[in-house]
Amino acid sequence: MDEYDVAVIGAGPAGSAAALAARRKGASVVLVDRSDFPRDKPCGDGIAPHALDVLRGLGVTTAVDGFAPVPVLRLRSPGGVVVGRRLARPAFTVPRTIFDAGLVAAALAAGAIWRRRAVRTLRYDAHRVHVNDDFAARVVIGADGAGSTVRRFLGHPRNPDGHLALAIRGYAPAPDGPPEQRIVTAAAHWPAYAWAFPIGDGRANVGYGEVLRGPAVTREHLLERLAALLPDVDPAGVTGLKAHLLPLSTRRPPPGRGRVLLAGDALSLINPFTGEGIFYAVQSGAIAGEAAAHAVTDGSDADAARRYAADLNRRLRRHLRHSGVAAALGRRRFMVDAAVRAARDHQRVFDTMVELGLGDGTLTAATLARIGGGIVRR
Repeated sequence: MDEYDVAVIGAGPAGSAAALAARRKGASVVLVDRSDFPRDKPCGDGIAPHALDVLRGLGVTTAVDGFAPVPVLRLRSPGGVVVGRRLARPAFTVPRTIFDAGLVAAALAAGAIWRRRAVRTLRYDAHRVHVNDDFAARVVIGADGAGSTVRRFLGHPRNPDGHLALAIRGYAPAPDGPPEQRIVTAAAHWPAYAWAFPIGDGRANVGYGEVLRGPAVTREHLLERLAALLPDVDPAGVTGLKAHLLPLSTRRPPPGRGRVLLAGDALSLINPFTGEGIFYAVQSGAIAGEAAAHAVTDGSDADAARRYAADLNRRLRRHLRHSGVAAALGRRRFMVDAAVRAARDHQRVFDTMVELGLGDGTLTAATLARIGGGIVRR
């Protein structure tokens, strides 16, 4: 039976980042996924600069090569307030078929071993975790998405309603005019929004999502809301429609136990404020891969989860607390209207909201004062 220092289950951004980080620390790594790459993954395809910062630290500098930056974000609040401003650092829109395959290629070039497997069972012995009774590793990192097998192995159910969103994504002809990311929120079915992110090849990634709150949400409902919020998008011209679940970070399981760690969507690391997950994926994956490699090196692999939890807390705890507060405030539509109005009137508020929604920013006293002052004045 083959044995490795680290087995990474799931080869999306979180898994590839984990494999890269572990390899940079000298660990032997097997990267496992049920799909060959490239493969499609329903997503908004938005790549924030914060994710690119993490990838550069892992030696990946070509993740958005060939794609034009998108310099402007335009946001419409539930009450119709609109802000359109330049981003301090531009974002990119890269289809996941391309983005994810590039990260897998980088991980394999760094020395990770590839195995195409659908992981069905994990089993402990005294010193290892056996994967499908096919190979074993001293530490396993579960980066296998919203329906994570590794998460279920640890005994954690999926997020409950109120902490889980459902979205549908497709591709449509991009509108004329300068490129900008567009987010249109809706009072109906709040929290909910539609998006249109230009790719630069004549297409835009378009979609609609909402937080689940009990009643079943159908495909027809998602498409109706997409058409209502993006009336300039011809439904007949939308291709590649796929739905996906987003487990929000407001209800995260423990980050691991013993030799088994969770990263990315498997850890419910989706920003509840925006639905962004790529930055969280690569950041948590990088932290998990490094923690696993260190634990193997110093012989503490049976307690790798404790090291990982401490490292993750140091890096993201304050931000996650603030994003949770923002999500709680955002359940009140008038608060979102006030925040967008403040962002329209003040560049610093806009920048703070972007950092909170796309990266690891926090709410500032000045931003809260601007938002609160606007409510009082109205």
